[in-house]
Amino acid sequence: MPRFLVSLLLSTTIAAHAADTFTFTTASGPHAVGVKVVQQYDRSRLYKTAVDQYTGEPAEGERSRPVQAIVWYPAHGGGRRQTFRDYLETGPTEDDFGRGSAEVKRLTDATIEEGAGTRRAALLRDLSRPMLAVRDARARKGSFPVVIYAPGFSGNAVENADLCEYLASHGYIVLSSPSLGEHRRTPALTVDGLDTQARDISWLVGHASTLPQADTTRVAVVGFSWGGLSNVVAAARDPRIKALVSLDGSLDGYAELVDGGKDAARNVTPARVAVPLLFLGSRSPADPGAGREGKGTRYSFMHEMKYSDVTILSLMPMRHHDFASYNQRFAQDGDFDKYSRDQVAQAYGWAARYTRHFLDAFLKGDAAGRAFLGNPPAANGAPAGMLTAEIRRRTESVPPTWEDFVARLAEVGFDKAIPLYEQFVKEGATFRLQQNDIIGWAGYLKQRERFAQAREVYRLGDHLEPSLGAKFALAEMQAKTGQTAAAVQTYRKILAQDRDNVHAKRYLEQAEAVQGAPAP
Repeated sequence: MPRFLVSLLLSTTIAAHAADTFTFTTASGPHAVGVKVVQQYDRSRLYKTAVDQYTGEPAEGERSRPVQAIVWYPAHGGGRRQTFRDYLETGPTEDDFGRGSAEVKRLTDATIEEGAGTRRAALLRDLSRPMLAVRDARARKGSFPVVIYAPGFSGNAVENADLCEYLASHGYIVLSSPSLGEHRRTPALTVDGLDTQARDISWLVGHASTLPQADTTRVAVVGFSWGGLSNVVAAARDPRIKALVSLDGSLDGYAELVDGGKDAARNVTPARVAVPLLFLGSRSPADPGAGREGKGTRYSFMHEMKYSDVTILSLMPMRHHDFASYNQRFAQDGDFDKYSRDQVAQAYGWAARYTRHFLDAFLKGDAAGRAFLGNPPAANGAPAGMLTAEIRRRTESVPPTWEDFVARLAEVGFDKAIPLYEQFVKEGATFRLQQNDIIGWAGYLKQRERFAQAREVYRLGDHLEPSLGAKFALAEMQAKTGQTAAAVQTYRKILAQDRDNVHAKRYLEQAEAVQGAPAP
């Protein structure tokens, strides 16, 4: 056969295979990739209740919460590379570490057969192709930022293994655990479900601190769908998280869970998520308050993020579930609307590129990453019509949170507590001080002999809720810090409310004896 015909036949065969399987063509980074599976229990939480949540029979075995973490990391090369079939075999043990190899194989085969549909041969080819990672490869020395991957609703830890491998090849340690419910495999689409996954995210950050190469001062969370809402909840409560990536996350679809209402997650506000966000969606939520489908007007958490830099990327060929490479592998022919399988896979590759450059910019302080984000997509080489990008710079500099309030007090002086607190309230502070808060705060300062600071905290407390108790505490600290004249005035205010108060009379008599101040 003539050589040109052989070449033509070969290229046609390759193109045919590329067209009916998922292909992640984005170039990997400079590091080889290792992967390991870590099975541990979070013994601070119960997973199994006394009665099995599905059968109603008494629960058996370990009852603590199982956390099967998949860890990708920069490694030394060599060894057999993982296939996606290998990744699928981690699924059966996600909530039951005791399943044997035969049961794992049976359940994995069942998953494949159930999802294969009319393209079983193509799917099996896809699942058997080598990927980047080598199981238990020797870790490369160094200090690498940490990325936690949060799967979609009830998703597997490996649903975006391609992205996780890609990030590890560019110098990140990536950890992922499955999206499990509080006491059963399937989560609840409620605040409790969000809280459960948010706690898993923080548990993974804690586990990362045990890895010698992990730098947990630089942590980001990448979340798909439901995981792209859980990561916001986690960031609001865990200051170790410095950046967020949302792969078509449910920020608008479940806005009622983060809108501050009675059914919303507690203490989750835009001001408490003052970290940069990259939102990658199938279309841009362009109008504030508009839902993802553009129907009606409702609260939009992302549009209220005034204290964050928000980058919005819209990838035209992709639908919601295309942001997980697992779903692209199992998609049937014709599932991609007017786009081809290759075009959607190509868009996924661009989502991965932007995710990496975003993380480089905000976790590594990389100027090239910031430039990439700021460029028009065409300048980065993106095909025409593939994507659009928008950057919304933060409009406020310091979020009015408790942490920022006390930090500002340390800078400007505790004597500015009253005007600074009023300023924070005006700016929409996410905290409110009650008398119990004042008592605990000032008591802490007194124990450490920071009496002048305690005095100003008591002054703030009396300003917020004037009472005899607040005035007594203030007067005591005024006297202790040498503000005798101010203490006299405060004790006189006490006597104006309680003419027979013995303690106030005694202090005023002593002050008169020492300084000649007239007693009441």
